[in-house]
Amino acid sequence: MQMGANTLENMRAFIERHHLLTLATVHDNQPYGCSAFYAFDAEQVCFIVASEMQTRHIGNVLRNPNVAAVIALETRDVGKIQGIQVQGVMTQTTQKRDKQRYFKHFAYAKIMQPTLWRIRIDTMKLTDNRLGFGTKLMWRRDSLA
Repeated sequence: MQMGANTLENMRAFIERHHLLTLATVHDNQPYGCSAFYAFDAEQVCFIVASEMQTRHIGNVLRNPNVAAVIALETRDVGKIQGIQVQGVMTQTTQKRDKQRYFKHFAYAKIMQPTLWRIRIDTMKLTDNRLGFGTKLMWRRDSLA
């Protein structure tokens, strides 16, 4: 695994080419997954997603805010495999910048007045076979300090 100066930039470039993540939550040792559209805040290294309070995954988050997420390029070509795995903490957000960022990408969602959530990314692993078979890049929030 590599941790280099360009690691976060490589991850940002991959994340910004996509718009859908798979979110994993857990409550009482019962995992649950869902898909969510996201906007990425590169400065704060976090995702902004929309979801309503009555969903199972948000119920889980309210009990246990630790989450995982995956963004993957769907391909059968082994040399083009790319995917990112993250771990972080998910909390509700009412920050104006988060609303602006999310609705800039998903303007049609504004009419539904969704509840917005911020996933603070603590660790990321990018697998990118274009950089060499099995290449994995790692990033940790504590590396920002």
